[in-house]
Amino acid sequence: MLIGITGSGVGMGCRQMLRIEYWKQRARELEKGGQALCLAARDPRVPWYAKALVVLVAAYAVSPIDLIPDFIPVLGYLDDLLLLPLGIALAIRLIPAEVWRDCLARAQTQQKDREPRRWMGAALIVGIWLLVLGAVACVLIRRL
Repeated sequence: MLIGITGSGVGMGCRQMLRIEYWKQRARELEKGGQALCLAARDPRVPWYAKALVVLVAAYAVSPIDLIPDFIPVLGYLDDLLLLPLGIALAIRLIPAEVWRDCLARAQTQQKDREPRRWMGAALIVGIWLLVLGAVACVLIRRL
C-alpha cells in the first residue's frame, strides 16, 4: 500500500510539504527576478525607456496611492494583480535578451552569496534583542 497515493494523513503531509517547497521555490524565483530587474535598471546596455518603466513599476508597487483604492472589494486589488505583472512583463520584454540573461545570472550568484549573510544578520538582530531584554530584566530586578 503506497501511503503517498492513498490519501492517508501521512500522504497528505507529503503533499503539503511539496506544496510548501513549491511556494518557497516560487518566492526564490520572484526574488531573483526582482534583483535582476534592479540590476537591469542600472545596466548601461538597457534602453532608457526600459529603465524608466522599471522605475515606474517599482514606484507604483510601493506607492500608497492606487488607481483603484484597495478598500473597494475585489476591484481594489485587481489593479495590483493586473498592472504590476503586466508592467514587469513589459519591462522584461523591453530589456535586450542577452542583457536579461546576464542580469538573471548575476542575480542568481548574488542570491547564493547572500544566503549565509541572512543567517548572520538574523543572529545579530536576535542577539541585540536578547541584550535589550537582559538590560530591561536587570533594571526591573534592581527595582524590586
